[in-house]
Formats: sequence, C-alpha cells, structure tokens
Amino acid sequence: MDELNDSLITLTGYVEMNKYRYLYFSVFFTVYVLIICSNSTIVYLIWTHKNLHEPMYIFIGALLFNCVIYSSTFYPKLLTDFLSEKQVIPYSGCVFQFFMFYSVGGSEFLLLAVMAFDRYVSICKPLRYSTIMRKTTVKCLLVFAWLFPPCQLAVQAVLCAKAKICNLNLEGIFCNNAIYTVHCVRSRTATIVGLAVLLDVAVLPMLFTVFTYAKIFIMAYQSNKTFQRKAAETCVPHLLVLISFSYLCAYDVIIARVESDLPKAARFVMTLQLFLYHPLLNPIIYGLKMKEISKHLKRLFCSNKWSGKIH
Repeated sequence: MDELNDSLITLTGYVEMNKYRYLYFSVFFTVYVLIICSNSTIVYLIWTHKNLHEPMYIFIGALLFNCVIYSSTFYPKLLTDFLSEKQVIPYSGCVFQFFMFYSVGGSEFLLLAVMAFDRYVSICKPLRYSTIMRKTTVKCLLVFAWLFPPCQLAVQAVLCAKAKICNLNLEGIFCNNAIYTVHCVRSRTATIVGLAVLLDVAVLPMLFTVFTYAKIFIMAYQSNKTFQRKAAETCVPHLLVLISFSYLCAYDVIIARVESDLPKAARFVMTLQLFLYHPLLNPIIYGLKMKEISKHLKRLFCSNKWSGKIH
C-alpha cells in the first residue's frame, strides 16, 4: 500500500457540482475577496496609526492577519475544485493542508488566550500594565502563539505522511480530521498524539481564556459602573470571537472523529460554515465594537469619499 501514499485523493463531499459549480465559485470568490480586504484594512490601520501601537491592538492585528492565513489554507484549493471536473488532491498536499489548517487554527486559540491575559492585566492590574506588557513580552507572546501549534502539529503530520492508505476517497471538501478515514488502520499513536495536540492548542487555551474573562467580569460586577463599562467594551468582542471559533472547532472535531449518519448535503452545508462567516465575523466585530478602530475606519472611508467627489 506504500505506493498509494503518492496517489490522488478524491474529495467526495461536494454536492450538485455540475448544477451549481459557477454559483459556488462566485459566492466563495466574493467571500474570499471580502475576507482579504476587510481583515487587511484593519491590519493596515493598526500598522499605520501610532495611537493603535498598543498591545491590545497589536494582538487584534495579529488575530486578523492570522484570519487571512487561515482562509488561505483552503479557499484557493476550494475555488480551484469548483472549476475542476474532478475534485482531487495529492496525498502529500492533503497532509500539508491538514497541517496548515490546524496550525493556524491553534494559533487563533492561543492569540485569544494572550488577548485575555492582556485584558486581565489592563483592567485588574492597571498600575502594573506597562511593566508587564512590555514590547519584549508582546513579541514573545506572538512568537509563541504562531510557533507552538506548528511544532505540535508537525508530529501529527509526520505520522499521517507515514501511514498506509487503503481508501482513495475522502468524505469531505478539504483535508481536516477526515484524513484519518483514508488510512488502512487508525493508529493508536496518532490518536493519542491528536488528543494531546487538541488539549494543548485548543482546550487549555480556551479554558484559560474563559477563566480569565470570568475573573474580569466577577471583579467588574463588584465594582462601579465605569469599571463595568470598560470591561464590557474591551472583553465582549473577544468573547464573541472565542464563542464563534470554538463552536466551529467543536463541530469540526465531532463530525470528523465520530461516525455520523448525516446526509451528504447536510454535512456539506455544515462544513461550509467553517469557511463562510467566521473569517468575516472578526473584522466586523472589531471594526464596530472597538472605538478607536471604528473611528479610524470612518476617517478612512470618509476621506476616500471626499477625495472621490473632488476628482
């Protein structure tokens, strides 16, 4: 079976491709462009305005940049498949997509945990904030958030690459945890490593984030209204993003790991949720809810509007 590891894997999760091929492509191409433009605009604003060069905004910029990378792990291949007669991918490419998708996803959980820590220090220990959240600390936290998940996922990717495959059909539209269904035998080692990675890059950061915000809200509840308003303004957007991403990741793990009797069309529609609204939700939440970012966005669009009228 070793020679099969260089074969093409057929992605069988698509529905009514002959009928809706160009509709799928148009919708997803539009969404991908919106994701790139909306996230990149806020990252550009944070990069160019000195009053946004604070840890909170730097972490938001990192999260939105991460969102662009996250989308780029599957959108280009997805768009290519919509226009192709056969939806196939080399097994090596499938392993690489699996590695990138979960590495970037893990980085998002860690970035949300880092942002929770930043908010905790800012709100609960304001006098020590400048001492704790120095530039060096911010850089170290960003490096950790982006490098720790790939280091963890590398082991899992190597195990997948070495596994024998007996099935050339993958029931999905991209290479997520469903990659294990093409293996001859589900390795106990791969399962243990997968659970350890899930714990390290998703469950523990999520629990840390929830615990940190719970502590902030408990302290806010016991304080005055000004403190409560500050806590709500800066923490609620992060919590909304965490809830959205956690829901999608929980679905991804359940649908791939547990044998499901879901109809193919229902599985297809639910899988599309991983691609559609979350990468667009982040810039909307931060663009509308964070006052400083919202202010700069209004100035940017108003200045473009006036310059257009002058010309």
